[in-house]
Amino acid sequence: MYKKVEGMDRILFTHSYFMRFDPKQWETGQPYPPLGTITAAALAREKGFRVALFDTMFIESPEEVMPWLEKERPDFFVIYDDGFNYLTKMCLTNMREAAYRMIRLAKREGCVVILSSSDSTDHYKDYLAQGADFVILGEGEETLLELVSTIRSGGQEFASVQGLAYMEKELVQRTPARKVMKDLDSLPLPAWDLVDIDSYRKIWLKHNGYFSLNISTTRGCPFKCNWCAKPIYGNRYHARSPRHVVRELLWLKEQYHFDHIWFCDDIFGLKPGWVNEFADLVEKEDLRLQFKIQSRADLLLQENYVRALARAGCDNSWMGAESGSQKILDAMDKGTRVEQIFEATRLLRQHGIKPSFFIQFGYPGETKEDIEMTIRMINELLPYSIGISVSYPLPGTVFYEKVKADLKEKANWTDSDELMIMFRNKYSPGFYKQLHRYVHKSYRSHMAFEQIRKLMARPAAITKASIKRAASAFWYLPAAYFAKLKLERYEKESKQLL
Repeated sequence: MYKKVEGMDRILFTHSYFMRFDPKQWETGQPYPPLGTITAAALAREKGFRVALFDTMFIESPEEVMPWLEKERPDFFVIYDDGFNYLTKMCLTNMREAAYRMIRLAKREGCVVILSSSDSTDHYKDYLAQGADFVILGEGEETLLELVSTIRSGGQEFASVQGLAYMEKELVQRTPARKVMKDLDSLPLPAWDLVDIDSYRKIWLKHNGYFSLNISTTRGCPFKCNWCAKPIYGNRYHARSPRHVVRELLWLKEQYHFDHIWFCDDIFGLKPGWVNEFADLVEKEDLRLQFKIQSRADLLLQENYVRALARAGCDNSWMGAESGSQKILDAMDKGTRVEQIFEATRLLRQHGIKPSFFIQFGYPGETKEDIEMTIRMINELLPYSIGISVSYPLPGTVFYEKVKADLKEKANWTDSDELMIMFRNKYSPGFYKQLHRYVHKSYRSHMAFEQIRKLMARPAAITKASIKRAASAFWYLPAAYFAKLKLERYEKESKQLL
């Protein structure tokens, strides 16, 4: 039972991504503020709640929440993950355990504990068993606001609050799903003032030499790739207006002087005409942006779209290439073709935008020939950067249903670099870890030889940086050779185990 208390309006927000618990990301040094968290906090503050943020990004232990609980004395402790950041969608066990610990600490201090995350949506019963009072299912802002307002007014019935799971009489209750928001411009701008921006800036400058911030312009993705989990924003696609986005960019530029922006949408600018209008406004306001996006090969075939991206300041477009095998793309229900990846790469380069690839190995049915086709595609197209993963089944996907019988021993990675195949496959988990190493070294060696070719063609363009890149061939060529030998040993061992 929740007693009505006058002035029950203090909310301490946090999230469960501890960058120090994810060694690869900590070493890379590219942290982004918890955008989803501070958006929810901004809405709660607009509606009269007093809000604070315990940002776990650089924290060493969940125990560090205690001084915040003692200082803020919140009525509500809300673990609200950033649903825009792909790292939170991975549902890593390091972060889950940290969330469990914070739940217990907050309950000990008498808080009403509320969860909103991809992992808690998928595993709400487990989070309730750990002591959480409520788990928000799906998009969280409106559900959270209705829930805390109900409790503040003394309400005890929560069945009418859509998108919620909770315990009642020792039984788990789940209310009907809430529809996602359509009018994203109605949301206030994120509560950036709650974030210690300087701590983010320092790490970015130390590791990368520039400072990047994150913005979302859309929610959801209408495409049906059968391995992609969408527990928060789903398959409906809704966009902020270009003017609303530019307004935030102008404010951020004035306040924090960023050098670069990551538009963290699943698909940037899918709505017809959106990117062109955005580019017009960027030019009108003389924003001079440099940014990266995520898109699809088929969308990047539209030259007017790519031209507008370049005009707005797009520097790098990540596309879900996934595989160089059409058979695997079709098995994934990707809806794209290998030749589209080639053409999109050409078109991006033509307009001065760097193409980068997300690559996925290990999808069921993938053979050695499929793997070789993917490697050839990478080494022929030589994208600006590659992000390699292995197929990772998450609840709510067709892919998960296909392999869930194999997930009894392990169903989630510990951190984002674990890259373990958790279901029965053609090759062993060790093979895919070594494949990851080999593909990177092979790609780097090809990049180095491409640099040598350019230097020979245009010796007048030689710089210290270009010489360094060319010289890296002396490291990556033998490294790729020995990595391949090791990969072949794993391949033989895998065949013996089958």
